[in-house]
This record gives sequence, structure tokens and C-alpha cells, in this order.
Amino acid sequence: MASHRPAVLTDQPYTDPNPLPSSVPHVDELGVTSAPLKSASFFIGQHCKEVNEDFMLCKQENRDPAHCLSEGRKVTRCAADVIGKIKESCLAEFDAHWQCLEKNNQYFQACRKPEKALNQCVFTKLNLTKKIPGSPEGQPQIHEKSSPIFTRVQK
Repeated sequence: MASHRPAVLTDQPYTDPNPLPSSVPHVDELGVTSAPLKSASFFIGQHCKEVNEDFMLCKQENRDPAHCLSEGRKVTRCAADVIGKIKESCLAEFDAHWQCLEKNNQYFQACRKPEKALNQCVFTKLNLTKKIPGSPEGQPQIHEKSSPIFTRVQK
């Protein structure tokens, strides 16, 4: 016996059955998919570092998801601010980079040329910085090298 139900289609807009309390400020969603987020991720990480750290400290203090909603909203607001600034100043470079990521399974190494153009635009027009977490201290970042050559060390 098949367990098929007919689709229920309504022409009503979706309403959240569990709305947030009025004490939590409203923030619009970012409205972007994972590729644009990944494209802007290092800039978001640097620009929103303090807000992100506050959110993570809040999460460590209390495991209740409702406890950190306002800090989470600040993180979303900050990320939306960075993406909005990038779109205003570097739209062509941003679109080229995230579309390259979308076409190449989101591998950064496949999109170095559009990434370089995006970096130059963001560095000059927005004066944002890019620091890749986990990169060696005291050495230039990969995007700062004029000709990065990777060699595999044999053991």
C-alpha cells in the first residue's frame, strides 16, 4: 500500500508559528547562498571579529539557544553590513568570484584570479583587511605573495 498524500498548496504567505519574542531585535536575513558567503567570509571574519567573539562567549556561558539571540542578531547585522558594502563598491569582482566558487564546487584554489581582483578592490575601496586563520605568524599571507608556489615536502 502506498503512503502518498496529496500536496496541500495554499496561496497564503508563510507565517512563523513560533515568532521571536519582542525583546529580540528584528534583523533581515542576508539573502545570499553559501557561495557569496564563502567569497566574503574572510572579510566578514575580520570586520566582525569582536561581534563573533561576543557571540561565542555567550554560547559558552549558556547552552540555551534563546540566551544568545540578540548577539546572534548582531552577527547577522554585521555580516549583512559587510556584504552590502562589498556589493556597493565591488559588485563585478564579487559576482565574478562567488560565481566561480559556485561553478567549481566552492574550491578557493580554482578561483584565484577572480579572488585577486576582489581582494584588490576591497583593500583599496573599502580598506578592509584579510587575515586567513591558521596561517603561520610572521610570514606573508597567501594573497600577499606575488607568485605563490607550493611544494610538497617528502618525508
